[in-house]
Amino acid sequence: MTEGLRTEALKAAAVALAVLGAAQAAGAADATFQRLRNPEPGNWLTNHRDYSAQRHAPLSQIDKTNVKNLKLKFALPLGGTSGNEGVEATPLVDDGFMYIVDPWGVVYKIDVRSGSRGALVWKMDPGQQKLDRDRGVALWNNLVISITSHDGRVVATDRDSGKVVWDKNLHDQPDLELTAAPLALENSILIGASGGDRGVRDWVASLDARTGELKWKTYSIPAPGEPGSETWKDKNNAWQTGGGAFYVTGSYDPATNLSYWGSGNPVPGYDSHFRPGDNLYTSSAIAFDAATGKISWWHQYNPNDNHDYDETGTHILLDEMVNGESRKVVSHTGRNGFEYVFDRLNGQFLKAGQYVKEVTWTKGVDVKTGKPVDYDPARDVQIYNEGPNVNDDGRTRRMCPDTSGGNNYWPASYSLKTKTIYVAANEGCANVTPDYQSHTRGNFVGGKTADAGRITSSVIAIDPTDASVRGRKEFDYPNFAGVLSTAGGVVFTALLDGTIVALDDETLDELWSVNVGAGFNAPPMSYAVDGKQYVAIASGLFNNARGKLKRAPEMKDQPSAAMLFVFGL
Repeated sequence: MTEGLRTEALKAAAVALAVLGAAQAAGAADATFQRLRNPEPGNWLTNHRDYSAQRHAPLSQIDKTNVKNLKLKFALPLGGTSGNEGVEATPLVDDGFMYIVDPWGVVYKIDVRSGSRGALVWKMDPGQQKLDRDRGVALWNNLVISITSHDGRVVATDRDSGKVVWDKNLHDQPDLELTAAPLALENSILIGASGGDRGVRDWVASLDARTGELKWKTYSIPAPGEPGSETWKDKNNAWQTGGGAFYVTGSYDPATNLSYWGSGNPVPGYDSHFRPGDNLYTSSAIAFDAATGKISWWHQYNPNDNHDYDETGTHILLDEMVNGESRKVVSHTGRNGFEYVFDRLNGQFLKAGQYVKEVTWTKGVDVKTGKPVDYDPARDVQIYNEGPNVNDDGRTRRMCPDTSGGNNYWPASYSLKTKTIYVAANEGCANVTPDYQSHTRGNFVGGKTADAGRITSSVIAIDPTDASVRGRKEFDYPNFAGVLSTAGGVVFTALLDGTIVALDDETLDELWSVNVGAGFNAPPMSYAVDGKQYVAIASGLFNNARGKLKRAPEMKDQPSAAMLFVFGL
């Protein structure tokens, strides 16, 4: 071989090695199943950070001694130009790059490595024509998986280029919405459908992660002849518009391949006279086999619910000692005002306890069955603790907690440090009136609600082994943001009035707060870059949250803005 040919061969080999090395590096940085199962401490790779939905950041640079020194590092506007847009998404961060979505379904990739500026890398606009709620994206290998909430599509975007790889339309019913962030598993993406109050028969579906093709779809409302259909005893075909929405991302146990989702209320929400029976599988915890979609077990919190008590909120997976025995459990802080603990392998009810200050709709939870103590299996239309005329057309009742909860779509957190669940709960009540004529396509609410006084909130510390309350910190305004716990001993939350708060994870004493003037109905999260820890949260209120805030007269003109805020030391 001549010297020239040898030189060219060496150059070619060097290029090949460089390309191979680059490919290997890119592959190593992919959001693989192994990384999703065991995220690095500084990264937040899934909606709840990990499959167990604990939402605990194992970072301790920001701690009880220095959190008072937190400063705004940078802010970035999100959304379009319509003004007063809401953001409910949790940002994801992978090795210094952030991924977040706005209410138009636009996905942003942001370089946050500098710690002082969020530099936009790309934006993917799916062309959604109407804004709606959107609670986040998922990472899978080299893809960013997002939804278009209003028109029911799932979109996969190349993480590096921002180009769309596949776009799957799941809009199989009028008024169907997708609002829960996708859940990425080893080879599939789980999607929850919502829009229940509009008259949608909701479902959880699995898509092939590589192509977007449908693998299975399981409805929360059984069709006639399917298991559970006997609990819809009406002659109105209410099952076709029965609700049971899935608008909060489920948790997942890789050891059993079960995914745990909470379902929404039956529809029409306030007129249970229209749909006699328990109305399975609404207002329930449901364990799905992730391979087939088969329901492994379920527990219905509120049979024949007429309170709009969706139970879609986070179902947290824990390994705990219960009654002196090691158990694999799932914990849920209910919209109905009670904390529940189940065996996550078979659904056995273990414990429940009241966590909000006032509950009027029931006298409690049965210690053996986990159902309300006033549930009467002989009744097709339940009255619970609200009197024989509670379901009469036009009859107004005061109901506690408020229709928004308690807890709701805003997530709870479990601290590995204190072995405690922290939940943000609204405190207050609603006036509810059934309306037998309020059953129209796009509006199957079945009644109306009215102001029943000011809504305040609490951050509550709960013992997950017996569902008892360990402590409570009260606030003047509602909380639609949820909580974040950290290894530094700090619990973060945010309020509708625009206040971000840091609490001591043992005493719940306030350690730091700042008001940025724009309210929050998105959760806080934490990440690290080059050993420096940051806390991020997006602002901007939707109308439901704004309505709760306006019950405080001094907040009726509170402005709103869609922004991303990042804080650090």
